[in-house]
Amino acid sequence: MTQRIAFQGEPGAYSHQACHTARPHLEALPCPTFEAVIEAVASGAAEQAMLPVENTTYGRVADIHRLLPQSGLHIVDEAFVRVHINLLGVPGATIADVREAWSHLVLLPQCARFLRENGIAGRVSTDNARAARDVAERGDRTQAALASELAGEIYGLDVLARHIEDHDSNTTRFLIMAREPDMTRRADHMMTTFVFRVRNIPAALYKAMGGFATNGVNMTKLESYMIDGSFTATQFYADIEGHPDDRNVQLALEELEYFTSYLKVLGTYPADPARD
Repeated sequence: MTQRIAFQGEPGAYSHQACHTARPHLEALPCPTFEAVIEAVASGAAEQAMLPVENTTYGRVADIHRLLPQSGLHIVDEAFVRVHINLLGVPGATIADVREAWSHLVLLPQCARFLRENGIAGRVSTDNARAARDVAERGDRTQAALASELAGEIYGLDVLARHIEDHDSNTTRFLIMAREPDMTRRADHMMTTFVFRVRNIPAALYKAMGGFATNGVNMTKLESYMIDGSFTATQFYADIEGHPDDRNVQLALEELEYFTSYLKVLGTYPADPARD
């Protein structure tokens, strides 16, 4: 039976590229929404989910932090994927032919210099892979897409210019999720992700964080977001270095639990080598 990994977007999207890079042995399953990705794994249609959580250029991916705690899935791995933007055109086209380039809104500013220098107008599409498909269907040499090389391969487009992004460090972090947790220590450098809500007492967050400082646990991410449609209901998302079996992590989580009304570990997994 073919095993699958679900991703949000159309074939050729950067999440599809992430599946090829991090899970080449799994068949990639496109889904229209993040909710559909989660449901594909929960229902058994796919074994794993590839979900983007943040990008070095445009920051946090909206909605993901809200969806993860209620997903019923567990983080089993992370993948840092370098995002290379390419100018894709119909076969036979050249850069000089192109007048408009289509892509998702967040990609256009990332290659603004290239577009300006070549007199190409950026145009907004709902998805970079959709842009590639539309350009292929139009067959117009003046139209191009900003997308992955994988999208070019899928839709039969030529790569007119490679790696045209303004910054050479554009990277997206993905979380790989599964129905069952994997708490085994699979590497020396492990990460643990959890969400929590602090109790309604003065300086609760300050006190909750104290255990990580006193026990020497490195917290690499701490973000807050509102829940239940209320300005006063706040949940925190955190990444720390270490495994829950580590004594210093145990002590830090025990102290955190004392000052929280809700604490849920979303997963423990090996750190991507790109972290080091």
